[in-house]
Parts: sequence; C-alpha cells; structure tokens
Amino acid sequence: MSKDMEDPVNNGPEVLALSSEAQETWYSCVVKQVSVYGVAAGYCISASLLSIINKWAIMKFPYPGALTALQYLTSAAGVLICGWFKIIEHDRLDLLTMWRFLPAAVIFYLSLFTNSELLLHANVDTFIVFRSAVPMFVAMGETLFLHQPWPSLKIWISLATIFGGSVLYVLTDYQFTLTAYTWAVAYLVSMSIDFVYIKHVVMTIDLNTWGLVLYNNLEALLLFPLELLIMGELKKIKHEISDESDRHTFEVILPVGLSCLFGLAISFFGFSCRRAISATGFTVLGIVNKLLTVVINLVIWDKHSTLVGTVGLLICMLGGVMYQQSTSNKLKAVNIATEQETEEQQKLLEMQNNTQEKKNEKEVTEIEEK
Repeated sequence: MSKDMEDPVNNGPEVLALSSEAQETWYSCVVKQVSVYGVAAGYCISASLLSIINKWAIMKFPYPGALTALQYLTSAAGVLICGWFKIIEHDRLDLLTMWRFLPAAVIFYLSLFTNSELLLHANVDTFIVFRSAVPMFVAMGETLFLHQPWPSLKIWISLATIFGGSVLYVLTDYQFTLTAYTWAVAYLVSMSIDFVYIKHVVMTIDLNTWGLVLYNNLEALLLFPLELLIMGELKKIKHEISDESDRHTFEVILPVGLSCLFGLAISFFGFSCRRAISATGFTVLGIVNKLLTVVINLVIWDKHSTLVGTVGLLICMLGGVMYQQSTSNKLKAVNIATEQETEEQQKLLEMQNNTQEKKNEKEVTEIEEK
C-alpha cells in the first residue's frame, strides 16, 4: 500500500489546504470579473447620461458659469475627500505647480463654460457633432505645436469622414441659430486647445491622474468670480433671489445635483475603466456611450435633429471610431518598432561581449603557452 493510503489522516490537512486555495482563487477571479463589469457599467451609465443630465440641469438652472463652478467644486472636493480616506492617491497642492498649471486651468474652464453655453442654446445632437469634430483640430495642433508627425492617410480619411458628417448635420439642422453655433465654434476651439495644451502639461509637469483632476478643477473654480463679473451672471442671480424665484426647489436641485455627481462619477469610472480593460475595450465603450446618448436623446426630448441630421451624426461617430483605431494602431506600431530596436541593441551588445570574451581567452592561452 502507498503512504497516502496508509496515513489518510495526516494527508487530510494538505487536501483541505489545496481545496481552500482553489476556492480562494475561484472567488478572487469572480470578484475581479464582477468589479471589471461593474466599473464598465458605471462608466457607460455616467458617460451616456452626462450630456442629457447637463442639458436638463441647464434648462432648469440657466446659469452656465454657476453650474460649471458647482461641478468644479464637487470634483475637487471629491478628490480631496477620497484622498483623505486613502481611497485614491493625488499629488499634494503646491503653489509653484499651481502657477505653472494656471494656463491649463484657464483653458479647461473655458472649455466647460462654452460646453454649458452650447447646451443652453442648442440641442444634445449639436453638442455631440461638434464634440466629434474636435479630433480634426487636435491632430493639426499636435503637428504644429507639439512637433508630432503629420497624420497618416488612414487618419486623414477618418477626419474627412467626421468633417463630411458634420457638414451634413449642419445643412439639415432646422434649429440653426447664430447664437447656438457661435457657442458651438467657441466650444470647438476651446476643446481643441485644451486637448493639445493638456498633453503638453502632462509631458512637462509631473502630476498623476488624480493630481491633474484636482489641479484642473480647483484652479478653474478659483476663476469663477471673474466669470461672474465678465458675463454679468451675478446680476442675474441677484435678480432671481430678489424676485423669490423657484430656483431652490427640488425640481432645480435634483438635475443640478445629478450633474455635479455624474461629473465626478465619469472621472472615477473613466480612470478605473482605463486601468481595468484594454484600450480597444475602452474605445468600444466610448462608442456604446455615444449611441446610448443618441437613443436616449431621441426618446426623451422633442428637440432633436431630423432623420438626415441623425445620419450625419452617426457618420461623425463612425469617423471618430476610425480615428481612434488609426491612432491606436499607430501607437502599437511605434511600440513594436521600439521593442525591435531594443532587441537589436541587446543582441549587438551580446555579440560584442562574446567577441571580447573570446579575445580575452585567446590572450590568456597565448600567455600560458609562452
């Protein structure tokens, strides 16, 4: 008889230990999968509903500057509180870094302010179209100011697709107004500058992801009083208070509160999602989010684009997908080329070492023979 058969009692703890390890491994895998799907679902919900909720909030609380400031306050406070409880890690606040980061915060403030003004004067479809057109100007900005190579043919085709869809949408937009499209152009310019300059900041200022979120929102919040004076929003708010308007009712507080919470949620779920899934998976989620936004917009609002305008919107989204795929493929090619170059350099060093070793052995042999 074998030893196992002779002494089954002594082997019992080992068997139990192996089974418990297998259960723990299975449990950890299940928890990991559930967390990944949970983060992805949270990102889809927050990203697809954010534009809708922002439109709802700006209709009930028509003060773009004040709404934007509340969103900044919620995001900055959320990062500080989560950092206090060690849920996330962010860079410490530093006056010199804040001064260096100030131009980026100004541009970030302008991009979100023009975003709110655009949603106030136009429908969600118009917002999505102009948001989809941002890569056209970002690609040129990277080439002109960040000294990146000119986009490849595939990227130009994707940008042309976005441009064609945008033109089709604008030509069929029956709600076209000069005010709405002025804010749309301002949003397009500010977002394009923001994307290019933020990339420059990320490359030159050493901040982690949550540090960027904190500095962005906190410094943008400090610019709010200046916006109150320039845009005359302070007089409007005082007038509403003196007239005892219903801006403090639940019908106003609910969409404004949801807008602030969803702004923080998309930061949390977006960064968590980037860590949990691949770049391709994140791109697919982005497509799903925009499609959900379009569907929800068609269902709940009566102010949306025509059928042809919706087709133009979908063409813009298709061009965005093509652009993301082209840029991700370009990044992969760069990474592969870098790896190949590293391997070649390593092989060259190994050959040089082998040659030197043989030369040394030959010299030692000659000395011994003498």
